[in-house]
Amino acid sequence: MNIDEVPFNRLIGLQREPVGGEFSVSLPAGTQYHNHLGIVHAAAQLAVAEAASGDWMLRNFGERAEEFVAVVRRMETTFKQPARGKIFGKATVGEAARGQLAAELATKRALSFTLRVEVFDEAGARTLTGSVEWFITRRGPAAGA
Repeated sequence: MNIDEVPFNRLIGLQREPVGGEFSVSLPAGTQYHNHLGIVHAAAQLAVAEAASGDWMLRNFGERAEEFVAVVRRMETTFKQPARGKIFGKATVGEAARGQLAAELATKRALSFTLRVEVFDEAGARTLTGSVEWFITRRGPAAGA
């Protein structure tokens, strides 16, 4: 499954950005995403940040998605400045942490994993920074159990 196939993400018009680009997901510009001040609503930015983290998980470990159930456990964010127009999200993690996740997926029944997330608007302003903690549990017995 791609992140833009998730029913909620389809509902809000979330789009998956091309592989290899700076960003993984986006929401188009539109007044339906505005708050009472005419800027992008905080909830829209949170949705993009969460979807960027889910997209990272799918792009890196999607071939194993049927083995696990992953849900967001915690999300911590800071809004940096108002967002205007189209917004873009990305999630990042160091290579060592990615390797640790791969190793833990091979041996543990349940684990937590945290990704850094950022949202930018079409002018390039960073509008949100934060982290998304995922709780991941194996559907069947742990490897080697």
